[in-house]
Amino acid sequence: MTYFNNFDYEDFWDDGEYAQKNYISDPPTNEMIIKIESDLGYKLPKSYIWLMEKQNGGIPKNTCFPTTTPTSWAENHIAISGIFGIGYEKNYSLGGEFGSEFWIEMWDYPDIGIAISDCPSAGHDMIFLDYRESGPNGEPCVVHVDQEDDYKITWLAKDFESFIKGLVNDDVYDNSEEEKEADLQMVKNSTFSTALLKIINNVDEIPDLELKIRNISADIVKEKGYFSLHDDEKSLLLYDLQFWLYIRHYKNITAEQYLKEYPNLIALVEREGEQIFTCGGYAPSFVNDWLVQRIEEHKIVKVKELIQFTDSAVSSLIKRMNEV
Repeated sequence: MTYFNNFDYEDFWDDGEYAQKNYISDPPTNEMIIKIESDLGYKLPKSYIWLMEKQNGGIPKNTCFPTTTPTSWAENHIAISGIFGIGYEKNYSLGGEFGSEFWIEMWDYPDIGIAISDCPSAGHDMIFLDYRESGPNGEPCVVHVDQEDDYKITWLAKDFESFIKGLVNDDVYDNSEEEKEADLQMVKNSTFSTALLKIINNVDEIPDLELKIRNISADIVKEKGYFSLHDDEKSLLLYDLQFWLYIRHYKNITAEQYLKEYPNLIALVEREGEQIFTCGGYAPSFVNDWLVQRIEEHKIVKVKELIQFTDSAVSSLIKRMNEV
């Protein structure tokens, strides 16, 4: 049987280096499909398998899907970052490091089926194949699961093929200038988190530290169009700064302790009735990768499980911040 009739799937993908590294796998073998289905406990839709046999995962050109009800992402649509392929090798594949079981087991998403797409919120909403009505061997519908709204489930499409055909370009919902301006005002004027305020007090080594943090963040917004920390130079500078300020204040901490506290600094902060200086979400993989990178560079060292910047790394950081 042929799926996606009158649909130009050859012009569907928009894949660059990031997609090649994190999403796209070799076409799945029958053995791989059987193993994934066995491990996840659900029969994959035939239309999903058909599309993955053409290209096994990736980032589509059209990343938005219309909704009739608001979500934490927008009033009238959701957006996806990519589509998981069938395999285990790539981070964003069904059986990969950040595949379906990761979101259910580590992020407490409801066990209703298979996570097939991540979203730009870095884990705070996801797209699932929902098998609650069909059963594990039936044809699932496609739903949006909103972690920001107590895992609210919003129905999107009757099946995977309908979902793919219903994707539209983000130009349809282009309000990027308004969002950019809103984030600029946020980083310039909003209140720092309690955790961040506590550790930026009395930092004589870096005069006007709060203003410098806001200026770096404003530069990030101007470059990206929104405020989020990834693996670019300015994001890494803020990763370094948050870590140094934290260990300067609290002294003896482990990597596990810091990674647990990290969301309370800038990444994921909420306070009712106030506009807070925050990314509104984060990808733990970026923070973990930053920490591993700094350890490999010998800028962060471990002593009896405690982590610390080296003196030379601190000196370099202070110099860079005073040049901002």
